[in-house]
Amino acid sequence: MKRSVIREWLPYTALLLALGGCAGNAQRESTGEVIDDSVITTKVKTAFVEDQKVSALNINVETNKGVVQVSGFAKDQQESWKAADLARHIRGVKAVRNDIVVK
Repeated sequence: MKRSVIREWLPYTALLLALGGCAGNAQRESTGEVIDDSVITTKVKTAFVEDQKVSALNINVETNKGVVQVSGFAKDQQESWKAADLARHIRGVKAVRNDIVVK
């Protein structure tokens, strides 16, 4: 009888342990946060491609927990500001760090 109870609960225990591995903590993002950050990064890069004033090839985008960091090189200060502004208006963005260097 004891063995059947253990066998019965074993799949549930394994499932709970697997789901626990997807949870985040203060040092590590959860799977959902990683996916959300990837979506935000993609949307920001798409906004750069669609805007003629911002060079999507020269500006990098990284997102961590909703905070977008733009870096790379811009031809002038207006391009740097425009890139940060485009990022700021993407849904889900909590803050923008503008580390773009003007050449």
